Amino acid sequence: MTEGWLRDRALLLFLYNTGARATEAVGLTVGQLTLTPPPQVRLHGKGDKWRNCPLWPETARLIANMLEARSPRATDTSPAFVSNVGRPLTRFGLYKLVKRHTTQIPVIENQRAVSPHVFRHTTAAHLLEAGVEVNVIRGWLGHVSLDTTNRYAEISITHRSVIKTTFC
Repeated sequence: MTEGWLRDRALLLFLYNTGARATEAVGLTVGQLTLTPPPQVRLHGKGDKWRNCPLWPETARLIANMLEARSPRATDTSPAFVSNVGRPLTRFGLYKLVKRHTTQIPVIENQRAVSPHVFRHTTAAHLLEAGVEVNVIRGWLGHVSLDTTNRYAEISITHRSVIKTTFC
């Protein structure tokens, strides 16, 4: 298992687990992570607001393994996710990474390709489908307004109907 593979897997799972914005993921430092139980991350979002999100044990384990394999050793102020040459991952680098790992996913007509933001939408949709209260999702995603979170619910319902008519 290469360091790049481990980073990619940890990052993709992190995006889905947290619903983090691209800028939150690439701006994440090691010190914002708590990888011991209960694992969580402190995300720095829009409007200079901070929020805590739980991490699944698998996400925490992959991130811990990634950081353990890193050379030179990461400190609390080090970026959590770095490029193949050890520099902080950029938004563009994140978009390339997501594109590289999702090119095999079929895109429905009139839909955009998978991007980091699609992970955010997917997180919201799956939380809604699991019965998580909308206010909890609002806090999880760092939305100021409940209207923004409700848009994810509307998009999820519309997207589901498109998938059913296209593939079923």
